[in-house]
Amino acid sequence: VQLVESGGGLVQPGESLRLSCAAAGFTFSSYSMRWYRQAPGKERDLVASISSTGGITNYADSVKGRFTISRDNAKNTVYLQMNSLKPDDTAVYYCYRPKPVVAGRDYWGQGTQVTVSS
Repeated sequence: VQLVESGGGLVQPGESLRLSCAAAGFTFSSYSMRWYRQAPGKERDLVASISSTGGITNYADSVKGRFTISRDNAKNTVYLQMNSLKPDDTAVYYCYRPKPVVAGRDYWGQGTQVTVSS
């Protein structure tokens, strides 16, 4: 299993970024997916989740209305569109695949840095 994030960078407050997570090594369309983030000195927090078909999404209160999670099962990719970015959004963003229902383990990507600063 591989999860490879991309799209991070340095932006100014109010700007946008789109993160991508390219998945390989499993049946992507069978799994819900999540984005987490971890700021320096803080715990890793759930940002957004999406069901296997993309029909159900959930967001942390801190990003509701600004971030949008989506997926393209044909491309084995999950996205996080981040608008109206704030300095508090600065963190390493991680893609996450949960454990399968029957047996197995979960997986994390390597993370991509997002820095929001003027």
